[in-house]
Amino acid sequence: MPRIYSKKEILILKEGGKKLAQIVKILGNNIQEKKSAIDVDKLAYDLMIKEGGKPSFLNHEGFPSSTCISINDEVVHSAPTKEKFRQGDIVGIDAGLLYKGLHTDMAVTVPVGNIDKKTLFFLDTAKGALEKAIEVAKPGNTIGHLGEVIQKFVEERKFSIVRELSGHGVGSKLHEEPTIPNFGVKGKGEVLKPGMVLAIEPIINMGSREVETAIDGWRVKTKDSSLSAHFEHTIVITENGNEILTKI
Repeated sequence: MPRIYSKKEILILKEGGKKLAQIVKILGNNIQEKKSAIDVDKLAYDLMIKEGGKPSFLNHEGFPSSTCISINDEVVHSAPTKEKFRQGDIVGIDAGLLYKGLHTDMAVTVPVGNIDKKTLFFLDTAKGALEKAIEVAKPGNTIGHLGEVIQKFVEERKFSIVRELSGHGVGSKLHEEPTIPNFGVKGKGEVLKPGMVLAIEPIINMGSREVETAIDGWRVKTKDSSLSAHFEHTIVITENGNEILTKI
């Protein structure tokens, strides 16, 4: 059953979420040619420690890095490497911050330099799907409301939803109830209530929705080598709607 967080806990989550948003903004500005995911991951670790927190991802189920940095056809869960970013790449940054005992989670996908119009439209679709879901994340609606608006928005733009990966509750644990699929039917699933804390994260592919796990056991990649994009915010359901916790 999803946890309902107290006002005191939500204040901590707000503080941690703001810190995480500021860190992710700095990381995004460092996605440049001639830099590598390892460079960005080290920066993330240093910033999180400086802010009095810890990386949520480091050693989570054995994961070796502070962030997941996924490039082009990598969908999620990519451990950073020394490979340099190149002009035209798109790079997903997924980061979690453990602050005063509570987790927040956030992701963005950013381009390296200039990208073509189709790729720009693709990134706009992933970001827009997250915004659409947040608009309907309010008391009395259900998890199905979120999935339906994400699915409709993405598929109308002729892209695909990754169905094996979902959003989730977050707070006392990095991943907790409820599971938030990026597809569904409004009125179905868990009813949203004030005090619920959710990490909503549309994950979409430019081509087929099919994915596979790479030989390293972590990286999830598109089967057809098409591009993948991912945006995520941590929000809290309030009496009148919601509040984005990972927003500056």
